[in-house]
Amino acid sequence: MDRTSRNRRDVLKSLGAAGLAGSGLLSASRAQSVDDETYPVRSIRLLCPFAAAGGVDITARALGQNLTQMWGQPVVVENKPGANGTIAVDQMVKSAPDGYTLSMISSSHSVNVTLQNTQPYDLLRDVAPITQATIQPYVLVVNPALPLRNVEDLVAHARSNPGKYTYGSSGLGGLSHLAGASFASLAEIDLTHVPYKGGALAMSDVISGQIDMLFSTILQSHGHIASGRLRPLAVTTLNRSPSMPELPTMQQAGVPDYEVAGWYGVVAPVGVPTPVLQKLNSAMVNILHTDDMRRRLAGDGSEPVGNTREEFTAFIAAEVDKWRRLIKRLDIRSD
Repeated sequence: MDRTSRNRRDVLKSLGAAGLAGSGLLSASRAQSVDDETYPVRSIRLLCPFAAAGGVDITARALGQNLTQMWGQPVVVENKPGANGTIAVDQMVKSAPDGYTLSMISSSHSVNVTLQNTQPYDLLRDVAPITQATIQPYVLVVNPALPLRNVEDLVAHARSNPGKYTYGSSGLGGLSHLAGASFASLAEIDLTHVPYKGGALAMSDVISGQIDMLFSTILQSHGHIASGRLRPLAVTTLNRSPSMPELPTMQQAGVPDYEVAGWYGVVAPVGVPTPVLQKLNSAMVNILHTDDMRRRLAGDGSEPVGNTREEFTAFIAAEVDKWRRLIKRLDIRSD
């Protein structure tokens, strides 16, 4: 090989080495921009899968405001309702895994896994859980003109009159539907389900006496309970609600093994670096455990949770399994 060829070879080798080094430095730089201690360096999008002013939205905005104050970077809540919460999560899953696009999820998402024939993502594989934000009961309310003072009365009357008593829901396969179906199954009574296109319509018909009862959120029902237009009988969670401590749980009211809990949480796309997920978890858990946050969430009947990423991951899997078993056992369909 002549001197010119050797020089050309040496130059190319040097350029190649420099290129690889540069590529490595660029990769390291990109990784560092995502997971080093400076995160976040710009605004964060927090997608809300449901409309404004609902419980998920209230929680998202409270978290976003506190994170903004903590980090000095805007956390912008964007409402992306549709397909029972699927649209927002799908958009998040398809975003860059850099920690700058997050999404709220709710108990509805754990139901969707079984009820929706097709989903554009896999809830158990395509999202990185950050923390469960809240837990909240549904409350069983009845029209006050009915001779039903407690759950025991309701069960006795329903057994004497199979199929006579009706319960509404926000729609086929919604959590209010599943709460009623679970109640009827565990109490061994025959109730007639009347689905609506939204909880407000069902609530209106309970108040007017068109239907007899509804499993409602506290946010939706507390004003009507206070005014006497609805009579509450019990809450659906394992423990009594601090928002309505006088009400027994369904189990305390005589329905063994009954437990239905609504919940909200925060997730990121799979692939977000672990240090970023941990930083998000730590910040949100600290916020959720403040007295101010507890007070803000109480209006929705919610209690803050703020658990670890591992705990939230296991919780989601357990919820998916729970609803899948109930839906298949009762042959519940969304269409």
